[in-house]
Amino acid sequence: MTSESQLREKLRKIEALFAGAGTAGERLAAEAALQRVRARVEELARHDPPIEQQFSLPDQWSRHLFLALCRRYGLRPFRYHRQRRNTVMVRASRGFVDRVLLPEFTELEGALQVYLHEVTLRVIREEIYDDASDAQEVPDALPSN
Repeated sequence: MTSESQLREKLRKIEALFAGAGTAGERLAAEAALQRVRARVEELARHDPPIEQQFSLPDQWSRHLFLALCRRYGLRPFRYHRQRRNTVMVRASRGFVDRVLLPEFTELEGALQVYLHEVTLRVIREEIYDDASDAQEVPDALPSN
């Protein structure tokens, strides 16, 4: 089972991978890597101007993660009046979104979903009932009694 510290370490490694950091765990290197990514964002903006893009996120955890990533890279996520909460608008270059933001989000979201799934099943097994398996599949409707 994945502990919170293992998840955090995995997230740091993924961030280091996408930020281009050389040595994971070194605070200065991570800060420098983040500055390089922000510089890449500015460079992309010169050649690939920001456009308004809409994202629809499936759940609150994905939305929180996406918002945090956007803000970390200096983007200002928003939504228009009457848009659903799962809708997030961002003004960013298409290249940055395709090459940096979405790949990193996808990796981090996958790790977060695995962790949340494991924690949920553990709590159900420990506090509600030991069998947390899925419902049994039957070939046809059961006869009514």
